[in-house]
Amino acid sequence: MDLHALTIHDAHELLKNKKISAKELVSSVIDRIETVDPVVDAYITITKEIALAQAEIADKTISSGKMKKLTGIPIAIKDLICTKGVPTTCASKILENFTPPYDATVMEKLNAAGAVMVGKVNMDEFAMGSSTENSGIKITKNPWEQSRVPGGSSGGSAAAVAADMCLGALGSDTGGSIRQPASHCGVVGVKPTYGRVSRFGLVAFASSLDQIGPLTKDVRDAAILLNAISGYDAKDSTSVDTDTPDYHALLSDDVKGLKIGIPKEYHTTKGVSADVLSAVQNAMAVFKNAGAKLVDISLPHAQYAIAAYYLIAPAEASSNLARYDGVKYGLRDSGPGGLIDMYKNTRSIGFGPEVQRRILLGTYALSAGYYDAYYKKASQIRTLIKRDFMRAFDACDLILAPVAPTPAFKIGENIDDPLNMYLTDIFTLSANLAGIPGLSVPCGFSESGLPIGLQLMGTYFDEQRILNAAYFFEQATDFHHKKPRLKIL
Repeated sequence: MDLHALTIHDAHELLKNKKISAKELVSSVIDRIETVDPVVDAYITITKEIALAQAEIADKTISSGKMKKLTGIPIAIKDLICTKGVPTTCASKILENFTPPYDATVMEKLNAAGAVMVGKVNMDEFAMGSSTENSGIKITKNPWEQSRVPGGSSGGSAAAVAADMCLGALGSDTGGSIRQPASHCGVVGVKPTYGRVSRFGLVAFASSLDQIGPLTKDVRDAAILLNAISGYDAKDSTSVDTDTPDYHALLSDDVKGLKIGIPKEYHTTKGVSADVLSAVQNAMAVFKNAGAKLVDISLPHAQYAIAAYYLIAPAEASSNLARYDGVKYGLRDSGPGGLIDMYKNTRSIGFGPEVQRRILLGTYALSAGYYDAYYKKASQIRTLIKRDFMRAFDACDLILAPVAPTPAFKIGENIDDPLNMYLTDIFTLSANLAGIPGLSVPCGFSESGLPIGLQLMGTYFDEQRILNAAYFFEQATDFHHKKPRLKIL
């Protein structure tokens, strides 16, 4: 049995019935990483010794009869989530030697659930990008076709899951950075409602947009992992004190009578590939044939989402990244010159081109004389986008849309064209600006065999409904059963 290929829920049953041990499961995943990662380049840090020690503890917990859903389950962590005693680099030279003295809240929750951390995975530097090509460490490859990107910024998380180098992973989504790589790699990715999952210990990019979420092999696993990390946290001022349902226990595949909104703006956007349109339209037919009702809706301000996002996110990044000055922690330039020279040189050497670009954009948008013209206007558009969604949810239960306009593109294809790269997030940004939950579930393949994802979005704290709809779709199709054929060296 290839233990590394198991889902979380299947592995849980085998562990519970003592047909396998946590040490065997974790060892299988580590062996898989050592074999496959030289081709995929998903991992920045492999925590082999920590993982095997955690597996031994998990086996003792299982023997005592006190195991939980994630006990002994190997999980990969995006490298901007703080892990005590394990480097957290944000895939940036400026933090390449930073080791946090504490765990993020989501890590505390995973540890309490008995999960095993097998390593920290690659990403776009400080989560700024849509392809993982902006990593300051290396470029992760798509397991389905190594000449193509895995998506970003959680490309390492998605690629690790797709290549069976973990049973699940955590990523972060600021403008689509869980859903888009999930789509490109043929896995499930969930962006929870803003405030559902604590951001304490998440290295900030854009604080009003960032959200941690799971990437998994199927919807059941996504529900299990989301359960483990959700909940109120007093250490996060944006955390919302509301009940968390048992997403896994409440999973249902009944969509009869479900009203699914089809936004005309998303389905008439120029530049969407025929493969994506066909896959999404086929998915709509699957829902309709099962008794769901397709409802035409409008999100009139969606056309301004990219413009608003690329003012708000860089503005917040400019503020958040001001702390990396070479004084308190991280990289410090030791060349000649005074304090100002040290600041400038440290940030010039430590930050990559995309991070510098966004800091400059954000600083300009917040500068005296331009704040009202740019940042304030973008914030007003954000409010209008939120209102569009609220009006839409008066007419429907959830919204169906593409995740990305095309399947995974080739490495290097958009890297020198920032505007074209930004446009790849055209269908995902609005959910972050509004703060609503969304997910990507596999819904088809391109003619060349690349995965395509379907996006489902719900109203605030309605993760259960979109998980249920995705679960139905998954049961009605077999896209999630297909695996990439890796060309192992």
